[in-house]
Amino acid sequence: MAKKLFDILRPPTARGVLSPRPRPKLLLVVGLILITVYLINFTSHGRGYHVIPWRSRSAEGLKAETEEEKRIRETHEQALRDEFADEYQAAKSLPGNDAIYGNTLATLISKDIRSPEHDAVLTEAPKKPLGFAMDKPYVYNPYPAYHSSDWRKKHRGPYIACQGANGKTVEDMIVFKGHPHDFPPESFGSYDLLNMDGNLCFERETRLGPYGYSTVLKDGDPINWDLVNWGDLQEKCVSLNKERYDLTGTPNPYVRTVYPELFGAAEYPPPQGVSKQEVRSEHPIDEEQRKEARASEQASAHDNRGTTTDSEPEPKVEQRTAVLLRSYTGKKYTENDKQVMRALISELNLRTGGEYQVYLLLHVRDSSLDIFGDDLTYKYVLDQNVPKEFHGMTILWNDRLEHPEYDYIWNWEMDARFTGHHYDFLQKLQSFAKKQPRRGLWERNERYYIPSYHGDYDHDFRNDVDARTAGDQIWGPPELPFIKPIGPKPPVSSPEQDPYQWGVGEESDLITLGPIFNPVGSNWIIRDHVWGYSDANHDKLDLPRRTTIVTQSRVSRRLLNIMHVENLRGNHIASEMTPQTVALLHGLKTVFAPHPVWFDRPWNGTFLAKWFNPGPRGATGGEGSPMGWGRERRYQGSTWYYRADPPARMYNNWMGYEDTHVGGKAWEEKHGRPCLPPMMIHPVKEVKQTQPGFETHFELAYG
Repeated sequence: MAKKLFDILRPPTARGVLSPRPRPKLLLVVGLILITVYLINFTSHGRGYHVIPWRSRSAEGLKAETEEEKRIRETHEQALRDEFADEYQAAKSLPGNDAIYGNTLATLISKDIRSPEHDAVLTEAPKKPLGFAMDKPYVYNPYPAYHSSDWRKKHRGPYIACQGANGKTVEDMIVFKGHPHDFPPESFGSYDLLNMDGNLCFERETRLGPYGYSTVLKDGDPINWDLVNWGDLQEKCVSLNKERYDLTGTPNPYVRTVYPELFGAAEYPPPQGVSKQEVRSEHPIDEEQRKEARASEQASAHDNRGTTTDSEPEPKVEQRTAVLLRSYTGKKYTENDKQVMRALISELNLRTGGEYQVYLLLHVRDSSLDIFGDDLTYKYVLDQNVPKEFHGMTILWNDRLEHPEYDYIWNWEMDARFTGHHYDFLQKLQSFAKKQPRRGLWERNERYYIPSYHGDYDHDFRNDVDARTAGDQIWGPPELPFIKPIGPKPPVSSPEQDPYQWGVGEESDLITLGPIFNPVGSNWIIRDHVWGYSDANHDKLDLPRRTTIVTQSRVSRRLLNIMHVENLRGNHIASEMTPQTVALLHGLKTVFAPHPVWFDRPWNGTFLAKWFNPGPRGATGGEGSPMGWGRERRYQGSTWYYRADPPARMYNNWMGYEDTHVGGKAWEEKHGRPCLPPMMIHPVKEVKQTQPGFETHFELAYG
């Protein structure tokens, strides 16, 4: 199967990358590499369309720091660290400290408070004894009504249910209504904002039982997971539902249209058997072609297939999304890793009829291994590094690849965990992003939304951000002589003229789970990793740029395409800045979706705004950014960052393991079975049975 998958994914060496005939199972050779490299590593704006005037470093008055200035700055930074450390320690004595820990099914309240929309996806589960719960369990089905006449009318092909690992159709999960009495409200982000039901509680057995936490039967016997082929199950599911999708994709429309000089300057071959001269003569590059390329891409992105003769919308081709689980040779997969991977595949691919497809993207660290030229080496790497059940969905790479039928790609961190329903979460993020207007969007993106401080998102928060950034908002791409933006131009000359309509209903080219902040002046350690993006009159370090910490994000095919083109031109930036910055430079829509985040301390909104949105005009980036070197201790008590204590501690307790005096068999006999609301937490590493007295703790080199 590994060889079969490799043959599907690997382009023949004789085949030109620019072939007009797209290969059915291939992602843009450099698309995957760009997005993977992005994963591996971890300004001012003027009014009107040309919103980011170029400022030279000399114009900004930048100069080398003197020893005295350095001493003053370091003294100030240490004083801030000491102040926060004192606040963190003092907060231990406040009511509500550590309220995110130790919550169980025995403390559920407000069980029936939810909207009709959310109530409609819950049905009482068939009665069967659950020794750990007194409350009624409910079947949770957030999927569309696939067999309804309304759904069929809007989609090109029928929904065909798919089989899971046990040979039966995938069943929906079980949840409990209500939330633990002492569980605090969100610190950042909001359930209501994302239209998520936060008044649900998930416990480990009903959440992960069907994926191996409990014994799973197939034909009356315990299933042998080594005999399951998740890659084959996904392919069969897509095949059953193939009428719903475009499974071929389209070639990158930007290579020959946006920067035609690439054919003369870059080593980028034309289609097989066609010379560069022939390409130039047969395909003259002009503004009309650029417009056609943009129109083609936009039509693909929006699945607009025209109208029928009776004026009824023609059933649309559904979009597909690849979910890339990034891994590496040498990683040991825990039972929990495997359970979570099975859940992702079942909930995102098998239950949806192939709307998503999950891949394990394996980085082969030993570049001497000829994984693309020798079948035995390819199989050896799989056998040594990947559980057998996942061989059929694994893609190997080693810095030297391809795929074009997916509209979007979700970069999924292997050490991230979502306690709720994966499909519901991703759909709610997409819906939120799609309804966001572009006016003030970059400015909203660059700060944490703190409900207790900002109030309502769509009114109070939006107005506050607009007031702080009036006359200085990003409105279209910056005017840079060496960038030809592919995004749309604003419909009016300034954001104040737009009644928050431009961008509403537009899919986002980038969705992140953290602020999209300005790294310039932030003291973030790789803020100046910029190559290219300059000319004789513009220094590379003056480039307007954006970044996000924690690379869990969704990237569109359009953004991947132009990232690839910029890469061909020799324009490179640090991986964590790449999608955000390219989107900024090309005028593409990006959205930070403020999912719920908590802290182990009962901080109020004013405190959170002071320490986490301390930058210019209340932003999280720029001068004073909490993401800067020496300031990240502030995230020690957060449920979402790249280094923090609560995620692993909460997850260990949830899995029944002792961590920091909470959890474990004896604790549960006294307090009950742990449960958590739907929450995205990171990082969670090496989930396994802990020893008595175990305590999760991340050490930082400062603070």
